[in-house]
Amino acid sequence: MWEQLNRLFLAVRGAAGEDQWESDPHEFLKMVREGAHLFQGITDSTINHDQGWRFIELGRYLERAGALAVLLDVHFEMFADLGPSSELSEHLEWVGLLKSCSAFEGYCKVYTADLRADRVAEFLLLNTVFPHSIRFCMERIQSAVRSLPEGSQKATARLGRLTGRLRAALSFSNIEEIMSAGLHPWLDNVRRQLEQIHVGIREAYVDYPIERSVGA
Repeated sequence: MWEQLNRLFLAVRGAAGEDQWESDPHEFLKMVREGAHLFQGITDSTINHDQGWRFIELGRYLERAGALAVLLDVHFEMFADLGPSSELSEHLEWVGLLKSCSAFEGYCKVYTADLRADRVAEFLLLNTVFPHSIRFCMERIQSAVRSLPEGSQKATARLGRLTGRLRAALSFSNIEEIMSAGLHPWLDNVRRQLEQIHVGIREAYVDYPIERSVGA
């Protein structure tokens, strides 16, 4: 795991020194993506799935959900004039969005290659089995939080409420209601709740009184 992490770090730093980012950005990004996937696979396959692994899971899916919320918000704002139910098979921007989330093949298995904005949003927000959807990420976040040891009673109780509230919102939402109410405010609310979860994790497991760590 550490060897792969160091290898990826050195490759990225070396590519930056050789101006590969400017000369061949596609190959550079491909290298980063494949290196990150390899790190994840090695980590899941070689280390104990104990407390340390749970924190890795927690960080992975919390970061992924937040980044995806921002990406979707920006993309839909740029192409909002197309409307939520427009036929978008000719718009390569939507193919690019799905591929940037490693989601194109998964989307096609569910909806075929009929690209529509509302279906793209539904897949990346609410799909229960695709690992890059916000709902899937939230389910993994809640699972990781539940498996971690208890911190202070107040902090862990608050963290449990925060994760449960967002997971419930994702579980009981449907894309028609989200799109009709406005995707931007919905995603903005998701981002705020993810930020609160991040703060809650810090309060429960990182930024706690020294007396608690020594059993005082």
